[in-house]
Amino acid sequence: MDAFGDLFRGIRAQGSLFGSSTLTAPWALHFVDGAPLTLCTVIGGEGWIVPEGRPPVQLRAGEAVIVRGPAPFTFVDEVGTSAEPVACGEYCALPEEGGTRHVRGWNDAGPDSRDGTTTLIVGAYPVHGEISRRLLDTLPVVLRVEAGGAGDAVLDHLAAEVAADVPGQQVVLDRLLDWLLVCAVRAYFDRPGGEPPAWYAAQRDPVVGDALRLLHAEPAAPWTVSTLGHRTGVSRSTLAKRFADLVGEPPLTYLTRWRMTLAADLLTERDGATVAEVARAVGYSDAFAFSAAFKRTRGVSPSQFRRASAVPGLAGRP
Repeated sequence: MDAFGDLFRGIRAQGSLFGSSTLTAPWALHFVDGAPLTLCTVIGGEGWIVPEGRPPVQLRAGEAVIVRGPAPFTFVDEVGTSAEPVACGEYCALPEEGGTRHVRGWNDAGPDSRDGTTTLIVGAYPVHGEISRRLLDTLPVVLRVEAGGAGDAVLDHLAAEVAADVPGQQVVLDRLLDWLLVCAVRAYFDRPGGEPPAWYAAQRDPVVGDALRLLHAEPAAPWTVSTLGHRTGVSRSTLAKRFADLVGEPPLTYLTRWRMTLAADLLTERDGATVAEVARAVGYSDAFAFSAAFKRTRGVSPSQFRRASAVPGLAGRP
């Protein structure tokens, strides 16, 4: 697992498709659920994403946009449309509302109406845990990905699957949306003139990239800078300087922060492990040393973090 892929472990579509529909103007779909991450893609036609308090973003055929919540947003045929907004969200896709392919309340032109229409697919992502939040923190509120990239092949598959009515359709759509999401975020980080997170750019370095992969593959290993340098084929001093220059912090500081991120998720899982078990899972044989490291990094003890996590917005506060 690399540093980029690791951040997607808590972001998975699971029956999260809001819906897909072929729309005739005028329309205004108001997404009100405040999902942490919403992926919109236009198979045909065009429209505008209007985020709350931000400039509108045009979306043409073959393009995708990722909207970071929790603020609501609207998808309209044109800015200033005469259409009355129709509230839409994850509950629009309940079976009694028509399943995942058509949503009651959308201005659906039907499968045979294609001229002057727009076909939209929208998927919402519930984001769980500290690991996935690290990814969200690197994204803008609205991330637009133009056509012509790695996501084009995914869109072709999406269009074909939406047009079908076959068993397993939801599973296929979920996985295609996951694929498109990864392509979109990667395209954003790799864009010319972009400023990706330091750890993302550092993955391309032959030494630091290997070090990051090792730390993410074996976070509980008894790493030292010397052993990490040995595994990556360079001296301790070379690795330390190169890692700090490219990532912005020493390797063991990065490792500690990553371990505490993993620990935070383990502490809040439904089948919560004890503090000692969490400590061992992230590389600490001593629960006291782990608790001290957690408090130094997070500002609260593991037990305080666990209690606060039950109250939205309190986890991590001293």
